[in-house]
Amino acid sequence: MTVTQADDLLATWEAGIGRDGHGRALLLHRAARPELGGDSEALLSLPVGAREADLFALRRALFGERMQVRVDCSACGADMEFDLDAGEFARSLRPPDQRVAHLDQDGWDVAFRVPTVADLTSAARHPDTALSADGARRALLARCVVSAVHDGDTVSVDALPVSVQRKIAEAAEAVDPAADVTLNINCPECSAATRAELDIASYLWTELDAWARDVLLDVHLLATAYGWSEPEILALSPMRRRYYLELCADA
Repeated sequence: MTVTQADDLLATWEAGIGRDGHGRALLLHRAARPELGGDSEALLSLPVGAREADLFALRRALFGERMQVRVDCSACGADMEFDLDAGEFARSLRPPDQRVAHLDQDGWDVAFRVPTVADLTSAARHPDTALSADGARRALLARCVVSAVHDGDTVSVDALPVSVQRKIAEAAEAVDPAADVTLNINCPECSAATRAELDIASYLWTELDAWARDVLLDVHLLATAYGWSEPEILALSPMRRRYYLELCADA
């Protein structure tokens, strides 16, 4: 059961104001999985795809099925706007069936863990990540590669060629496809295809931020008009709050 009470959601929003994207994603994941009792270690140990599926389910519970997305065409720059189904994403995304996978190709035998939320967060905050995408990939591989053998000889992660690093990343994506939700959109203006990553944590946080500010404005207006406390106002259903606000406007 996801967190949907207004006071709990406001607490999640308030706690995330001063955090970075990964910190906010963790707070949202806690709201999606309250049965874990705020156990950050349990959430961080989940595969990235499992978190994404949980966040899509949370988005559906809070704001409904319809997600409005805007993307600029990579070819002509046209502004493309379209709707997605959060429920469909929540149902279709599945966590990986295995935690350790292998790449066996061109003399390479590499065993690697499917990246967890903790792995992704650590790699994103690694100093090399700010320098290049290759730096981020190397940081992630350093955490996830269990063993690497080439033509019978054991090699270190640092010795893996870039081509092999990319193959490992592709193999990891195949095992946990929900970890990277990428949209392919054809531009209605020029027909060119645009690939865009859908970052559900960032998308959901933007929605939560807008919702929280609207609710706090409602609290301010109703407290001013009626002298009610914040808990009393939040205990009202959204429909009743709107009705009282209309009465205030008509007064």
